[in-house]
Amino acid sequence: KRFLDFQTDSLFLNCIYMKKTVLIYGFSLAALIILLKYFQYRYIMLDLKVEVYAGIIALLFTLVGIWAGGKIIAPKTEVKEVLIPVFNNDFSVDETAIQNTGISKRELEVLQLMAEGYSNQEIAGKIFISLSTVKTHVAGIFLKLNAKRRTDAIRIAQEMKIIR
Repeated sequence: KRFLDFQTDSLFLNCIYMKKTVLIYGFSLAALIILLKYFQYRYIMLDLKVEVYAGIIALLFTLVGIWAGGKIIAPKTEVKEVLIPVFNNDFSVDETAIQNTGISKRELEVLQLMAEGYSNQEIAGKIFISLSTVKTHVAGIFLKLNAKRRTDAIRIAQEMKIIR
């Protein structure tokens, strides 16, 4: 463990040293370029006034374009409207109806998620089972409730007080 701490510390110090070196070379290069441009401007500016002004305008438009592009491409956050259902607290599940139909706990869970509007794929992801298992549970629910579609199964289950 002590050896690993030493290695981590030395890597950290090397990283700091490299950053300092890069910054020193970067500032030196920038200062040299500024100095060269100063002398170029001082001795050549009289001949190239139009070109310098055009370059400044081009640089200004480039910076505005980069800024506008960043605003356009920036990730947009979506506001998703969530409806919170309001239930009566006097609802109670009829356990005898569940036993009479023969619906298992997992099928009851799938039925409840169906009633909440989830697709088979979303149900599979939500309760960590495969899509084919969800389809099997849905088929079992249809059979046990004598329903032909999801809406029928949900309506029948609500009437029997199996789900809300």
